[in-house]
Amino acid sequence: MKFGLLCAIGIASCATALAAKPVEYRIYTEGADIGHYIVDVQGRTISVDYNIKQNGRGPTIREKVALDASGAPVDWRITGRTTFGNTVDERFQRSGSGASWRDLAGKGAIKGAQAPRYYVAQNGSVLDIALLAKALLAAPGQTLSVAPGGTARLTLRDRRSFDGSDGKVDATTYELSGLSLDPDYITLDANGELFAVPSADTALVRKGYESAAEPLQALAEKLGADRFVQLQKDSAHRYAGPVRIRNVRLFDPKAKALTDLRDVVVFGNRISEVVPTASIATPQETQIDGAGGTLVPGLYEMHGHLAQQDALLNLLAGITSVRDMGNRDDVLDKLVARIDSGEIAGPRVTRSGFIEGKSPFSARAGTLVATQDEALAAVRKYAARGFWQAKLYNSMNPEWAPAVVAEAHRLGLRVAGHVPAFSNADAMIAAGYDEVTHVNQLMLGWVLNPGEDTRTLFRFTAMRRFPALDVKSAKVQATLNAMVAGHVAHEPTIGIHELGLTALDGRPNPGAVDYIDHMPPAEQRQLKQALFGADSPKERAEYVAAYAKVLETLTEMNAKGIQLIPGTDLGGAFTYHRELELFTKVGMTPAQVLARATLEMAAYLHQDQQLGSVERGKLADFFLVPGDPTQDLKAIKSIAMVVKDGAFYYPAEIYPRLGITPFASTPKVTPAP
Repeated sequence: MKFGLLCAIGIASCATALAAKPVEYRIYTEGADIGHYIVDVQGRTISVDYNIKQNGRGPTIREKVALDASGAPVDWRITGRTTFGNTVDERFQRSGSGASWRDLAGKGAIKGAQAPRYYVAQNGSVLDIALLAKALLAAPGQTLSVAPGGTARLTLRDRRSFDGSDGKVDATTYELSGLSLDPDYITLDANGELFAVPSADTALVRKGYESAAEPLQALAEKLGADRFVQLQKDSAHRYAGPVRIRNVRLFDPKAKALTDLRDVVVFGNRISEVVPTASIATPQETQIDGAGGTLVPGLYEMHGHLAQQDALLNLLAGITSVRDMGNRDDVLDKLVARIDSGEIAGPRVTRSGFIEGKSPFSARAGTLVATQDEALAAVRKYAARGFWQAKLYNSMNPEWAPAVVAEAHRLGLRVAGHVPAFSNADAMIAAGYDEVTHVNQLMLGWVLNPGEDTRTLFRFTAMRRFPALDVKSAKVQATLNAMVAGHVAHEPTIGIHELGLTALDGRPNPGAVDYIDHMPPAEQRQLKQALFGADSPKERAEYVAAYAKVLETLTEMNAKGIQLIPGTDLGGAFTYHRELELFTKVGMTPAQVLARATLEMAAYLHQDQQLGSVERGKLADFFLVPGDPTQDLKAIKSIAMVVKDGAFYYPAEIYPRLGITPFASTPKVTPAP
């Protein structure tokens, strides 16, 4: 989300009021202060200090903007580091002849006096939406064209008041849309100055009004939910009688092959028939022509941190089940309830109880613990609430792991997670981990020196040591053999490592090549920058070589029979399709990958009696593609229809409302007579 200043910049009284001293905002999540946003206005020059740190990482940004007499930017410089350390040196300039900019995606320009006067930054503090929102308040229809592209719109959503250190504030919350797939929410005071920027789990709030954070977060969560409720009402098709899907081949994950042509009948939320094609329809049936395409069982994204913003996108990508690997418990409670009730679209959710130790580097999700007894209590809390597993994280004391794992196993929970700082995968495997999360977490134990701290970005930068590893060496083989002996699974999140280690500024990242042209301009821009910073060609070459070693290691693991689990930690949806493609680079065929992503993951979660294959009596979770994904896995990227729990979704109807160009057309649907 975006955070920024929305002062009445360009109005003399505002500039005079703010010139005396900088205006400070604090940023909160889970009640913790994780950063600041400080704005200093001197005449027509604005300076910004923006710094957020959570989970050992976050952006550090400085900005300086020169404004014209109307308050529009004419010269803008953004410097600093992104969340994962990439260097930022962004520039926007405007004159009578047009506008130009330079960011990590490259250079651009719009010529002519009618060029947009306002700019949306790629890696700014969101001062951009501050300036833009002020202009939108006075713009006809509250809409404006922006550079590099698109049209922004401001819509009033809520009014309320808050008390704080400077007295009562009458606050108005607006929706700012048109800049990305999801809108931002901005709260202004009666003078048009920024009061807060809330989201469902984070809030930037004017200093002295910290008590406003929680109610504004709840408001943002509700506003976002309302948007997806409407999308669900407009887009989820539920048919009164049976639905007969004709002329389709089924991917059979047991045989790892396609069947011959079949007809599949859905009644309610279950598959009632799987019969030879050209079957005889019964009265009052809806019929859908599959046109010889392939029905694939719903996919399992095994590393989500689900929010309502990406629940729909996952479903449209054929992901009907997500294992959530850590979240705000209350936020996920509400989201799951809305999905399960049919109020909004989204996948089925299997929950992991996130347990993190208290430290200056703590991730703010799940349950923070300071002692072993608190960690054991967290396990018991999650077990009593039906969670599937416990996930342990970076700042937890590794000495607590044996007791925590034992308690989890006693209560029927599995245990997965990161390797806590100052430990290694060998120790966690010995403690009883059922699954190790992220391939870098596994491999770092082979290259770190005693005392090196992985709670910071060092857990990424240290991967530059990977190329020196010998996969056949005794230390590597000892770890892998222990995993084989203990039936320890591994969720490598290959795609996030491909992105971090190989993506280059100015080029589509490797995982986005097949879908970037379908995305809105702002999203395309974000997909053309590196994730990890590399300060020299040598450093980048070391990262690329590290990625090659990652693939070599995973190939060795697959050959040994270690179960590799597909998950992204990148929001799923389109990135999950790439994750499955990357599994073919470690020794698996497309059919083996599809079986792993469907029935085998259903079995892993003990859900295979109901899900994972297209069979009579199972829940109706599957999707339709025109091609044959057993021959070309890219076929799963062109989805014509998704069925989840008996509701039918046609992506070609929904994607345009999100600014996305569809990948496949809607199949022919013949309504019941």
